[in-house]
Amino acid sequence: MQTAFVPFVQDKLFEAVFLERPNRFILHCRLKENEHTIRVHLPDPGRLTGLLRQGAVIIVRYHENPNRKTAWSAVMIEDNSTNTMVSLNTQLANQLVEKALQQAVIPSLKNHKLLKREYTIGRSRFDFLLEDGNRKLILEVKSVTMREDNFGKFPDAVTKRGKKHVEELTQIQQEGEVDTAILFVAQRNDITAIKTADEIDPGFSEALKQAAVHGVTVLGSKCSVDWTGITFEKEILFQVALDNS
Repeated sequence: MQTAFVPFVQDKLFEAVFLERPNRFILHCRLKENEHTIRVHLPDPGRLTGLLRQGAVIIVRYHENPNRKTAWSAVMIEDNSTNTMVSLNTQLANQLVEKALQQAVIPSLKNHKLLKREYTIGRSRFDFLLEDGNRKLILEVKSVTMREDNFGKFPDAVTKRGKKHVEELTQIQQEGEVDTAILFVAQRNDITAIKTADEIDPGFSEALKQAAVHGVTVLGSKCSVDWTGITFEKEILFQVALDNS
């Protein structure tokens, strides 16, 4: 069965232990092979709820680039409650969706042709512009890492930017000339569906509810993550209509 896959960069990967997070973009970790403490760049600025627990296994890579401020980057982390690897690079979600669109493995979007990445309309830029026949569709992608009770949840921190994107897509949908959709990509495979984290960002939850009411398509998917890379696994339900109605 054909699927989409994005390999991790070819730099060697190392196993480490998470120690602390002094700020949004930096971790302190201890390499397992020599017990050295290293300073690691974190590509995901979210809270990473339930993942960044002291002692958690984290996979990092080393950069042979003297111009970087940090020689190490976080790649993935193990959720010790389910023994599942979770990607820590939000950009991988977009790369994976691009391949999934090209290979037509997302059932709800299989008839759509990818026209462009980073499509700008007005003052806003969205992730993809697609086309199905003569009808165009703007697709925005959101990365999901949080898990609770077998559900992926978004967001894991208040996201004014995310709320703004949703409201803009709702406006575009209501204007009627272009269709819109949001695809939430869980960079983990230990969930059955995705829903909004109402307790974290009720404003985003309400915006997404209104988007669905006004015709914005809301989709979910999950992925499997291992030392080789990230694989699109399948489309799953986003329960916005059920949980927020």
